[in-house]
Amino acid sequence: MAKRPKTIITCAVTGAIHTPTMSDALPYTADDIAAQAIAAAEAGASILHLHARRPADGGVTIDPDAFASFLPRIKQATGAVVNISTGGSLKNTIEERIAPALRFSPEMCSLNMGSMNFSFHPLAKRYETWKFDWEKDYVENSDTYIFRNTFRDIQTVAETLAPHQIKFEHECYDVGHLYRTIRQADGACSSRCGCLAAPPTPDWTGRARHQARASPAGHRLN
Repeated sequence: MAKRPKTIITCAVTGAIHTPTMSDALPYTADDIAAQAIAAAEAGASILHLHARRPADGGVTIDPDAFASFLPRIKQATGAVVNISTGGSLKNTIEERIAPALRFSPEMCSLNMGSMNFSFHPLAKRYETWKFDWEKDYVENSDTYIFRNTFRDIQTVAETLAPHQIKFEHECYDVGHLYRTIRQADGACSSRCGCLAAPPTPDWTGRARHQARASPAGHRLN
């Protein structure tokens, strides 16, 4: 019998896109986030990708105190790797977005590898009524959002959090993000570098597969 490859399951418990109206199962209180994270770990998730929500109305928040209300319980009850999102808000600065990771020094945090349009506005047409006042505008106006992750932002995350021994989950949404990740993993870009030259091989898919298999410590392609 062929040996089965090992599989790593990551669970993003609440995320930052969906709103309470979209699912009654969406956790947004500290108790629900903790309970569902623990349940996910018990079901086999090795990594828990965590965002925080306002308990009063389910809105996305990056307030470190909101994370403090559920992180200790999750850490105490599971052996899963805690991964704190650094992209949980489309309207905050990168310094504000990394504040929870900076405070809690988790094993892992996300590192978004480029800017992009970030829109889910068509979802607004699915609902006639909303549980909370903020939801409709948040979804409907997402066609105006730009998810900012400049080269300087990326470097800020890397330089600020690296001393905390945090491993980075590189989030790549298009080919350009993949190129940037490969160059960073190879050490080709110095501090504050604004260069994005082509990788040293034209076969970027082969290079990406190789990098995914042999990425250095502290780097994970996603």
